[in-house]
Order: sequence, then structure tokens, then C-alpha cells
Amino acid sequence: MPRMQSKRMDAPVKNEKEMAERDEKLYRSIRRVIEEGRAAVSRVANTAMVRTYWAVGRLIVEDEHGGRRKAEYGKKQLAALARRLTVEYGPGYDASNLRNMRQFYLAFPICDALRHELSWTHYRLLMHVDDPAAREWYANECVAQSWSSRALDRQIATQSYGRLLAAANPDRRRKQAALPLSPIGDKPRSLVPGDFIRNPMMLEFLSLPADVRIRETRLESALISHLRDLLLELGRGFCFVGRQKRIRTETDDYFVDLVFYNAILKCYFLFDLKTSRITHQDVGQMDMYRRMFDEREKQPDDNPTVGIILCSETNGDIARYSILKGNEKLFAVKYKLYLPSEAVLRKEIEEQKEIYRLQMLDAFGQEPLALSPGPMEAGNGEGNV
Repeated sequence: MPRMQSKRMDAPVKNEKEMAERDEKLYRSIRRVIEEGRAAVSRVANTAMVRTYWAVGRLIVEDEHGGRRKAEYGKKQLAALARRLTVEYGPGYDASNLRNMRQFYLAFPICDALRHELSWTHYRLLMHVDDPAAREWYANECVAQSWSSRALDRQIATQSYGRLLAAANPDRRRKQAALPLSPIGDKPRSLVPGDFIRNPMMLEFLSLPADVRIRETRLESALISHLRDLLLELGRGFCFVGRQKRIRTETDDYFVDLVFYNAILKCYFLFDLKTSRITHQDVGQMDMYRRMFDEREKQPDDNPTVGIILCSETNGDIARYSILKGNEKLFAVKYKLYLPSEAVLRKEIEEQKEIYRLQMLDAFGQEPLALSPGPMEAGNGEGNV
């Protein structure tokens, strides 16, 4: 009898638990539907707002061109328009925003080419990028990597497009803006590591002191602690594999500081951290790691492993006379722990491009170019945000 009573007492408890689980499941399902609906409304509203601003900008530009208005008269007319529109529609149509809409149309004259994934804030940042190829690259990467407006702002401020090594090769540079348009599944042989590697790498997000030499273990730990920011800096297709990755041979064990895999290139990237100027011993060591990794870790359908020596200072002699010369799988990349001024960063980018040209002199089939700003970097360069 006591056992029967115990079973009867357990039944209501079990039913209550099942009811609570069903209630929770129903709540989560309803919550998901509401969130999806809100997101859909937000996307529609954003698309409508962006297209409205584009149309306003077009009307302003067409009126200017049609009436051949003088600049001073155009400013007065814009101010008068802003006063009337602000009274009726609020501060979103003040003179400053009307100028932004005008510039928006001039930067993106084809309405059908506007990306519904990008917000007005994204476009406000993009239209300050002077170079059309750079602007297109940032827009495509923004969509491909789901950059927030804050992430886009950083990418433009750090001149990510100009820092790509592919920009040092005129032949690759002409194709560079079109590369992100290719789907993730594009044939890896159509892309090269230089389409993804940035030099210098900007590590200002680590908040490490730039005026004192730090230990390599501290740099490694800081990078792991800021892995999300590091992946954003590395760019499209990278995923983290591990730190201090052991490669075991018949005679010894070797450890690679950081290992990543790029899903687009379908290859591993090995990083050796050096908080000093690069030496030929560093290059030889990474070349050995890369060869061992290819032999012992790489899968048959993977492409050859890429080795990167991430150092505080690169060297033109080593690029030209060591095994780096002509090597498309081994790179020396400089890191910076702070974000310099636009002009200083532009000069640094050109210096690193020249070192890369020395490394790839035979591959490019040309003499290294002088250290002077290219068309993209001249003037305000990529952006003046």
C-alpha cells in the first residue's frame, strides 16, 4: 500500500514539471517569432529609409545640374529646404543631413546596387571613402562578414583595404575589388594569401604599451584574450585552431604559437610571434614549421600551409636575400600596438608594400616601386572619416 501511495504522489509532480517545460517551450517559440518579426520590420524600414535618402539626394543633385545653380545660391536653397523639412519631418532633414544625402547619391549613383544589409550609418561611413575601388571592397566585406557600423569604422580608420599585400602587386590590385564578390565556395586557386594578409597588422585593441618591449608570451596571451578582435583584423574566412600547437617528429617536439585555418583558401596559417626585429633565423624556423605541418598535419584536400612571422619590425634585406624571396607561402608581417595618424599609417603601409615587392620581385616581374603614395593613398586616400 505505501508504494501505491508514493506513485500517486509522484504523478502530479511529474505533470507539473511537464507543464512547466511545455510553457517554457511555448514562451521561447513565441519569443523567437516576435524577434524574427521585429528584425524583418527593421530590415524593411532600413531599406525604405536608405532608398528615401538616396532619392532625396538625387533630386538635390538633379536640381543643381538642371538649374546650373551657383554654389552660394545652392547653399542658401539647401538651408531653406532644411528649415521647411525640419518643421514637417523633424531634425533628420536638417542641412547637414541633406548634404549627406546629396553626397550619398554622388557616391552610389545606382539605386539597384544599394545593399539592403547595410544601414544608413554604414553608408555614411562608406561615402567618405574617396577611392571607388576601396569603397566597393569595404561595402562587400561589410555584407560578407556582417560588420557592424563600429567595425566598419575601424576597418576604414586602419586602412584595411590598403594594408592588403595584394595591393602591392598591380596585377592583383586591379582584381582586388572584385574578389569579395566571389562566393565563399570560389575555387581557392583563384585567390592567393596576399588577398587576405594585411601588413602592418593593427593590434591597438590589445591596449599593450607601445613604448616598451613586451615578452612574446604576453603578446600571445593578449591575442587570445581578444580573439574576436583578432579574427576581425585577420579578415574573411579565418577561424582559430589553437595556440602552442605541438608538432611531434621522431626526434623532438615543436610548438607553433598560433594556428588558424582559412576556409576560403582552404589552408592553415601558422603564426610565430616575435616582439623584436625579424632575423633570418626566424624565417628559417617558420619555414621548417610550415614544412613539418604540411607533412604531418595537413589533410590531402588542404592547400599548402602559409607561415607568418608576426614581428615588431620587418627587414628589406631579409625579404630580398633570405628564403622569403619569391616565396608565396612565407611572409614577414609587422604589427603595431597603436593606431597612428592617417598620414603616418599611409607611409607605414607603403614601406611594408615596398618590402613585399622586394620579396616578390621576380614574381611581379618588375623593379620595386619608389616609396611614394599610390593613386589610392594620394590625397585623403581610402577614407577621411
